Amino acid sequence: MNTVNKLLALSILLYIVITIGKIFTPVLQQEIGYDLNKVQTFSEANLKVIQPLDKDFGIVIDKIGANARVLKNIDPYDENSYEQAFTEGIAHVDGSALPGQKGNIFLYSHNSSDSFKSSKYNFVFYLLGKLEKGDLITLYYENKPYKYKVQDKQIVVRSAIDYLSDNKTEETLTLMTTWPPGTSLMRSVVHASRLQ
Repeated sequence: MNTVNKLLALSILLYIVITIGKIFTPVLQQEIGYDLNKVQTFSEANLKVIQPLDKDFGIVIDKIGANARVLKNIDPYDENSYEQAFTEGIAHVDGSALPGQKGNIFLYSHNSSDSFKSSKYNFVFYLLGKLEKGDLITLYYENKPYKYKVQDKQIVVRSAIDYLSDNKTEETLTLMTTWPPGTSLMRSVVHASRLQ
């Protein structure tokens, strides 16, 4: 192998390593931060409460350190619209319920069309898979907190839409992100119900 070919091969390898690092660095940061926080033992007295970034419309999930602005009424079929939303926070699906209303509130993030774009988006929901039944989620809407309790979680194929059903008799919350992190192969979905 001559010097030019060696340099070309090395350049390609370096490009691949940098690209993979760019895609998965946020995932590793989230995982490591979560594991470090889990090792610490918290008592009620020293448990740090996360202050919401946006009380007009925001989300806080203490267990996974999620704290983001929610952008209201984003068209899930308009790629430019939701890609822009992901650079500022997470997206609320246009037409889904709002906190305090009966129906399904649908929020999503990191919904990339390919893994090369994903590192530009908001990674707030990377750790959704860590949530378990009974964990709490707080939405803030118009300066009022709304509490929800996780009921279940699932991994679904990209084309699945049955989890989007709108329940008109009670207030529910659905959170969605892509799975595995850094890809758009499947969807991770968390369902929660409003605490009264």
